[in-house]
Amino acid sequence: MSSIKKVVLAYSGGLDTSAIVPWLKENYGCEVIAFVADVGQGAEELEGVEAKAIASGASECHIVDLKDEMVSDYIYPTLKTGAIYEGTYLLGTSMARPIIAKAQVEIARKVGADALSHGCTGKGNDQVRFESCFAALAPDLKVIAPWREWDLSSRESLLDYLAERNIPCSASATKIYSRDANAWHISHEGGELEDPWCQPSDQVWTWTNSPEQAPNEAEYVTLNVVEGEVVAVNGESLKPYDCLVKLNNIAAPHGVGRVDIVENRLVGMKSRGCYETPGGTVIMAALQAVDELVLDKSSRKWKEVLGGEFSHLVYDGRWFTPLKDSILAGAESLTKLATGEVVLKLYKGQVTAVQKKSPNSLYSEDFATFGEDDVYDQSHAEGFIRLFSLSSRISALTKK
Repeated sequence: MSSIKKVVLAYSGGLDTSAIVPWLKENYGCEVIAFVADVGQGAEELEGVEAKAIASGASECHIVDLKDEMVSDYIYPTLKTGAIYEGTYLLGTSMARPIIAKAQVEIARKVGADALSHGCTGKGNDQVRFESCFAALAPDLKVIAPWREWDLSSRESLLDYLAERNIPCSASATKIYSRDANAWHISHEGGELEDPWCQPSDQVWTWTNSPEQAPNEAEYVTLNVVEGEVVAVNGESLKPYDCLVKLNNIAAPHGVGRVDIVENRLVGMKSRGCYETPGGTVIMAALQAVDELVLDKSSRKWKEVLGGEFSHLVYDGRWFTPLKDSILAGAESLTKLATGEVVLKLYKGQVTAVQKKSPNSLYSEDFATFGEDDVYDQSHAEGFIRLFSLSSRISALTKK
């Protein structure tokens, strides 16, 4: 253990990482440098975090603003693939992990650290995500995961550990939920959510109104999309991060973006989580609406395959891999024509694309009309159907 001289810890200021700082110093005899990633979790969570880190025993605390880069270089590319994990989860926690891990490695290189540490438990997905990224970016650095080593097994034991060392901590033994927030979403686990038969109480949700509390009047929002990226909201051109923030503020009061799911964790168990992704849900609906206009049947089918594969790649923490580059290249080619304008209706927890147009639209009213037309000879369909079903006809004749 004495070979570790300096370690960079992914620090949040919460109970776990507050205890990890002194634990690392005591058990590894090393200098601990705290690294805090600002991924849009909010000023309240970041307030006083540097002072907390120093009070816990860290020699330095580096707070790195990653908000713009996360949305531009991680969230927007993921959206181009259409990735939704297990058909429901918009990957809020998952998409933030690779950029946090990359920034942590950069701090480690800057300060000359020989180890990295995190506060992920041995039951969760995040330990895999962080350490897979570390392996790809800094295989020479040792990784220390205290939750897999120490004998502190409960919130009470962590609080006692800090109290014995006179280290201040605002956490309490009565905390009910485990939450993770960033600009894209907030997740909730624990408490009554550990029983899938229990409906989430009102205290679970922190960001969005319930549909019952949402306004009785619908609100309409217009998004402009260029090559698979939202570039303007209600006619105002904005950077990706600012688009997201504005849509969060618009959609949250309408109860948009709530999800309650039981998902398959990478480590083998199922877990239940409640997620709030208001602005992201609106963005995804707009991108899907444009795809409906511009992608032919085969291309949409292929994009569904790419999106499914990419959802597992992101969820599993395999961002820094050749597979990621390959899938994103495929998605980029499909979004070259994904330009258009979409009007979405927000009402009582639902978001619906009610108007959509694109200069690259394949939709033609002349062909699709149920009225009289001069461009489509319906008698031609008979030959198409006979050829399309030929294998079925041959099979039936063979059996007969």
